[in-house]
Amino acid sequence: MPFVKKWGFTLTRRKDISIIPCDKHHISFHELLKSEDSVLAVNINPEDAAVLQYTGGTTGVPKAAVLTHANLYANTFQTGLWFTGLKYGEEIIIGALPLFHVFSMTIVMNLSVHTGSTMLLYPKFDMKNILADIDRKRPTLIPGVPTMFAAINNYKQLSKYNLTSIKMGISGGGPLPQEVKAGFEKLTGAKLIEGYGLSESSPVVSGNPLFGINKTGSIGIPFPRTIIQIRDAENPDKIMDVGEIGEICISGPQIMKGYLNNAEETKKVIRNGFLHTGDLGTMDSDGYFYVVDRIKEMIISGGYNIYPRNLEEILYQHPEILEAAVIGVDHPERVQEPKAFIVRKPGSTVTEAEIKEFMRGKISAYALPHKIEFRDSLPKSIIGKILKKKLVEEEKSKMNKI
Repeated sequence: MPFVKKWGFTLTRRKDISIIPCDKHHISFHELLKSEDSVLAVNINPEDAAVLQYTGGTTGVPKAAVLTHANLYANTFQTGLWFTGLKYGEEIIIGALPLFHVFSMTIVMNLSVHTGSTMLLYPKFDMKNILADIDRKRPTLIPGVPTMFAAINNYKQLSKYNLTSIKMGISGGGPLPQEVKAGFEKLTGAKLIEGYGLSESSPVVSGNPLFGINKTGSIGIPFPRTIIQIRDAENPDKIMDVGEIGEICISGPQIMKGYLNNAEETKKVIRNGFLHTGDLGTMDSDGYFYVVDRIKEMIISGGYNIYPRNLEEILYQHPEILEAAVIGVDHPERVQEPKAFIVRKPGSTVTEAEIKEFMRGKISAYALPHKIEFRDSLPKSIIGKILKKKLVEEEKSKMNKI
């Protein structure tokens, strides 16, 4: 912290500072550095649990994914290999996501330790401080979520800051809209790639290459020693052909041991060595993968399958839309219909009719949102991921009151 803030915190928030005792169970870092003994000679096996990563998993019910030391080491090593051109001991990584989130744990904390990189840590995503630090401290790698990159792209005073030190960025935690990716790359000159993963996979399993074919809208190709297959959601033994939609299934050294004390749920998601993600996707002829949507978020309207992600990609192309989310809402005849929630850019007065007209011709008529609701903000998780589950709950609550 700056000196004044550090001094003030020490005086006013002393009770919030954890005091860890130095006893047979703990050793201070300063003592460790002074010691010549093998003070950390602890017997750890690769398959021992290292982290209990709580997650809603593929079913939405909170469970603890047991990530082993081997899982975390493998995924950190895989990530280090993926960021081609990393200079060990020289990189500076922005840590604006909380380290207790599995994405930040690996991409910020573990990768920094592995590569000897400097971490710039922030208690929250503070746009002004982060941009000022990019300008002054010249970080080189920025992991983030799509809403973070969108916010940077649309910051009114962005021209005051020099962002060209950023060499590479990785976006996770949700789909990266094409317009957001292109905008950030233009501003910084960096490569912004979309990765994909889950808490159950430590978390990253795929990404677009930094150098080579980088396909917008794709989650890229599998990480080293990782196998991704598209399997029939109804018949998991069947592997789908190129271009066909199915469930994304993954095998690799980063896949969790299972859910803690929950053998039943573990058997549901890990079958024959593959993690069944609950995400729908496709693979193209080059071996690049695409997330179509969550199985549970797919909208079935009048017998048609509608994928919210497709609609959101179109909405983000509109120059006056800052954020967008699409969910399915109940309909008496069609079972469900798509509804869009939109945050307009500052000063925008775009209307529902204008947005629907913009979407016409870009998507089938049956998939057009039947209603658009404008909001000042959308519900988000602590890392900035848009929480569609909250929007679904709000809509159900409205229906129950009728």
